[in-house]
Amino acid sequence: MSASGRGLTRRCRNTMGAVAAGLLAVGLLAAPPAFAGKKTDTLQMAYDQAPESVDPYFNNVRIGVIIAANVWDTLLYRDPVTHEYKGQLARSWKQIDDRTLEFELRQGVKFHNGEEFDADSVVYTLNFVADPANKAVTQQNVQWIEKVEKLDRFKVRVISKKPFPAAKDYLATTLAIHPAKYYKEAGPKGMNAKPVGSGPYKVVDHVPGKSITLEKFADYFKDSPRTQPKIGKVRIRFIPDRQTQMAEVLSGGEDFIMHVPKDQAEKLQTVPHLQVVSGNTMRIVFIQMNSQDGGPAPQLKDPRVRKAIAHAIDRQAIIKNIVGGGAEIINTICTPSQVGCTQEGATVYKYDPALSKKLLAEAGYPNGFELDIHAYRERNQTEAIINYLQAVGIKAKLNFLQYAAMRDQVRANKTALVHQTWGSNLVNDVSASTPVYYGFGADDVTRNAQVKELLDKGDQTVDPKARNEVYKKALGIISENAYSVPLWSLPVYYVASREVAFKPYSDELLRFWEMGWK
Repeated sequence: MSASGRGLTRRCRNTMGAVAAGLLAVGLLAAPPAFAGKKTDTLQMAYDQAPESVDPYFNNVRIGVIIAANVWDTLLYRDPVTHEYKGQLARSWKQIDDRTLEFELRQGVKFHNGEEFDADSVVYTLNFVADPANKAVTQQNVQWIEKVEKLDRFKVRVISKKPFPAAKDYLATTLAIHPAKYYKEAGPKGMNAKPVGSGPYKVVDHVPGKSITLEKFADYFKDSPRTQPKIGKVRIRFIPDRQTQMAEVLSGGEDFIMHVPKDQAEKLQTVPHLQVVSGNTMRIVFIQMNSQDGGPAPQLKDPRVRKAIAHAIDRQAIIKNIVGGGAEIINTICTPSQVGCTQEGATVYKYDPALSKKLLAEAGYPNGFELDIHAYRERNQTEAIINYLQAVGIKAKLNFLQYAAMRDQVRANKTALVHQTWGSNLVNDVSASTPVYYGFGADDVTRNAQVKELLDKGDQTVDPKARNEVYKKALGIISENAYSVPLWSLPVYYVASREVAFKPYSDELLRFWEMGWK
């Protein structure tokens, strides 16, 4: 690391540490909290991002994914450890042909409003969200569906536009089923205002942008592969300020927070009434670089500039000093565990500030230039990236926003650099990661036709070996052209009251139904 890079990283780390130390001093001198959450059987959690909608098809921020997994059911269930598929709302299933899955549905399942679950719920939900006219935010999760047909009251067929080998993974993770009658009447706006699912928890209060309260569903069906919920209520408050979250968990005002910065989490390990748990996840971190026509930074159209940015960042140093938690460097834009993801053959841009400056000079920017960088989480990581860019002459101004606002800026072609993270909405298949940003969807800011063609082919190729080869070619082109900067996998630091019993998973999903009190 250069001297300036070391100093900048150290300043970022020291600032975070000083704030955490101050909070700890207050927390340690105060009387031990009374564990109000356990006393009232209410898990109290804080999160920094508020979902723009609780309807799982109209948001893709992580807390929205967490809420959806606890409030709604899917046709299938994927075991988070063995990855085995089990029936959830479906009792059984079979592959009719390479485009058609047939499901026998469970009988006797009820939604939180008393409406009975049957084929109409599956048919209406999936056909509605798969129709582009209805503008589902998570369009990449449903665009493969051609139609869903009702065979009888408890039998349906899901038909894909083309062969889609990842179909079961989507149907087991992200494709929540709504009650047909209620969803027809309420629509996405009504579903956000008063959410109704069939999952282990029901929503009893929702103040958009402020909080949401879940209560265990007493009539949750007994044959579910998920356990019956233990904790009575879960109240989630949306608190954007990290230091306020820290103060709350120290005082006992909150029982649970996540995505705590490494420095702060390490200091909280000394607090007697708290537990700190960390683990690597499926989430990847990367810098998205807008090389489209009409973008705010035309410099990014030059591959030498993009490569200079890649060489300017010391990924190892940032992992060691800021990220921690078992993070691993990635060289392609996909999660290494995903089917079809490979790091083999990727162009690796090692930290080399001298080469970075040389490339900038060759591109006509010997004194660097100015541009904006957008981000929505892990601000300390973004600040470290900014410091490294500044060391080679690129002055990046930070725009830190809520996710939905940042996403809308990306889709309006108004961003230059974006510090992105992506958790693939739980789907352990490369079709849920790379094509989101390179498949000509709303979030694609590179628009390489050859890459799109390869990704489309990979998504539709049934033979695993052939599929892997196609994705390898696409990932190779992306890395060779430095369309973005792959950074690292993102571990999560959880801080919770010692009274909370929970288990972290690599998919970054909080399974409230498994959690309990010690």
